[in-house]
Amino acid sequence: METTAPEELDGEQAPPVAPLSHLREPPTTKRGARTRAALVKAARKVFERDGYLDTRLTDITKEAQCAAGSFYTYFANKEEVLAAVLLEAQEDMMHPGMGRVQGTDDPYAVLEASNRAYLEAYKRNAKLMGLLEQVAQVEPEFREFRRRRSDAFIRRNARGIADLQARGVADREVDPMMASRALSGMVSVMAYNAFVLGEREEGTAVDFEDLVSTVTRLWANALRFPGHR
Repeated sequence: METTAPEELDGEQAPPVAPLSHLREPPTTKRGARTRAALVKAARKVFERDGYLDTRLTDITKEAQCAAGSFYTYFANKEEVLAAVLLEAQEDMMHPGMGRVQGTDDPYAVLEASNRAYLEAYKRNAKLMGLLEQVAQVEPEFREFRRRRSDAFIRRNARGIADLQARGVADREVDPMMASRALSGMVSVMAYNAFVLGEREEGTAVDFEDLVSTVTRLWANALRFPGHR
């Protein structure tokens, strides 16, 4: 399986996890860096606890145990500190998508590993992912970021599907981009339902291994992998 750096998608620069207009240069002093880091850590905790709309800046400074005026040394408003929270979580939140299948790689195993990594990251960051969905409904710039990020991963997965088609592993009659939109969307929605909404099956939380197995089998069946037709 070919690995891809989180900030790149097959050589294509991925859009940043936070809108650039909400990002400032970090402080140059150690003390400033510590204070800013404490504010970002506190902001994530308060955002995840209270939600974006109900979070007050005084709640963040209280959690960070710093003066209210210190906040404005590093951030102008809630949008800026949220952008900083998202940026800090970037490497864990982002996932390169379906990996390239090379030579003797088992396509099914590559697909399963990719889905597992995505779902593990989503589960770790479920509260933050729920927050992003909330803020995207009220802040156009975050909504545009969400759209661009989704499109970047869909394009990468489409290239992976096209590679599989060229090798005779995936159904050549399906459009790679359309298939990627459908299948990537399926996994994303299932992750949101399981980890953000806490969807349950007959009163029991969705089993993680069952989720990985199900989405992987559905991908493989949809693309008509050999042995999954």
